[in-house]
Amino acid sequence: MTTKDSLADLSPLSFLQMFVTQSVKLSGQGGGRSIDAIEYLGLTASSCLELHARRQMDLMDLPEKLDHEQYGRLIVHIKNAVGGEFRAVPAPPGVVCVKNLRCPFGARVQDAPELCRTTASVFGGIAARSFGYAKVEMKKRIALRDDCCEVHIYTDRNAAEGQAGDEYVSEGKEIVSHQALRDISVRVAERMARALCPTGPAGRPRKPPAIVAESRSMREILKAVELVAPTRSSVLISGETGVGKEIIARALHALSPRAARPFLAVNCGAVPQELIETTLFGHEKGAFTGAQNLHHGLFERAHQGTLFLDEIDSLPLLAQAKLLRVLQEGEFERVGGREARQVDVRVVAAANRPIGSLVEAGLFRSDLYYRLNVVPISVPPLRERPEDVTGLVHHLLAALAVRHGSPSKSLSGRAWAQVMAYAWPGNVRELENVLERAFLFTPGSLIDDVGLRDEPQGAAVRDAPGGRAPLHVAKRQAMRSIETRVLQDALERHHGNVTAVAREMGITRRAVHQKLKRYSLPAAPYRDAARLAPRHS
Repeated sequence: MTTKDSLADLSPLSFLQMFVTQSVKLSGQGGGRSIDAIEYLGLTASSCLELHARRQMDLMDLPEKLDHEQYGRLIVHIKNAVGGEFRAVPAPPGVVCVKNLRCPFGARVQDAPELCRTTASVFGGIAARSFGYAKVEMKKRIALRDDCCEVHIYTDRNAAEGQAGDEYVSEGKEIVSHQALRDISVRVAERMARALCPTGPAGRPRKPPAIVAESRSMREILKAVELVAPTRSSVLISGETGVGKEIIARALHALSPRAARPFLAVNCGAVPQELIETTLFGHEKGAFTGAQNLHHGLFERAHQGTLFLDEIDSLPLLAQAKLLRVLQEGEFERVGGREARQVDVRVVAAANRPIGSLVEAGLFRSDLYYRLNVVPISVPPLRERPEDVTGLVHHLLAALAVRHGSPSKSLSGRAWAQVMAYAWPGNVRELENVLERAFLFTPGSLIDDVGLRDEPQGAAVRDAPGGRAPLHVAKRQAMRSIETRVLQDALERHHGNVTAVAREMGITRRAVHQKLKRYSLPAAPYRDAARLAPRHS
């Protein structure tokens, strides 16, 4: 049978399923933005799908605008005709709710969760024609490894108020997806590009960092950024290493009235303890041995701008007290100085560890924590937002081609499967490193292997009998736990002295520092705890 004959045998619904699946695959290979294409496809196809379903269900005599019961039956028929197990469930007035136990796209939907956009756009398109308005919220998704799909279609603005989801409004005969037209990540990127910081080094145009936000969680974060950026409120960003906390901080600055002023960033965990105060507050000439010149600290240099304090959980307690004074009173003193200096700086802080537990342990000042935590923003790890992975891959591959002056490259189906199955413990930073290695070592334009040799953590646990991790994964996790405990004990015994820890373990200081960084174990809190411990005569 020829391909043409095969296509002729397909129903419109089966053809749409095949077409969408292939579109996602081709979009991934071509570096396109598959989300918008899928949503547009669903919206434009919804009228054709509705007509086909009406014919099959003998509903052609019904009015053009359906009631809620008819609409529910129609969308259930459409999805079940391509292999789903949808059913309508009771819902409040102004809402249609359907549940599904089997995805029409099969297991592959977990490798391309953006396929769910076809459901949202088809449901929204048909509802908008009948009710003049529709907002679609996908509360549960098999694509994200929930036990079922649960979709709520709001046909009344009052019922939809405060609900997350894609909004569709009927304007004449054309249905407009407000999610596609006002994509928040695009909006934030455009505003960042318009911020009054037009040039970078050597006068070249400064490109704003790209923000990929296909997942609901990242879009909610960007909504919070838009709301908070114009204010003076302090923001505390939490999340694992490599999730993109600095990009969120830069977005807060670029969307604020301070955009034309400096944005300065410092990793508190990378600054030696003896230099942290002079780094933040500066020093006077002659303040200490080697202070041959006046030094302006970060607070002075960031005047009327934004200061991003990354890994603030590793800040020494003495510096925490001085930071609190700046936040509360807007003044500080240089090291060796006697004059209080006024400064206007917005502080955005970030932490890899939960600061609340450090406060309980006496390693972080509670008053500083409450002062910083006015607006908390938690960035989830990449493994919890697989929708962002595809967008990040497209963006990073395009950026790598520009960086290395090379023709663009794309992932094969095999490589995409590796990328989507992996747990990404190092988050976006690890994804970028893996893609760059694969980009550099692939001679052609199609990357067939991204070099993920170890079994993906998420898949390993998921596929194991009873949900338990297989032996080699369990051994790796146990070794990590043991090494972390050994390091913590050694740091505690030696009061955070890395040289002493290295001597005891028989390795170099550099190796110790690498392990501390790998396990997010800063030495500074152990030094602080030892200094604050009561001394007995």
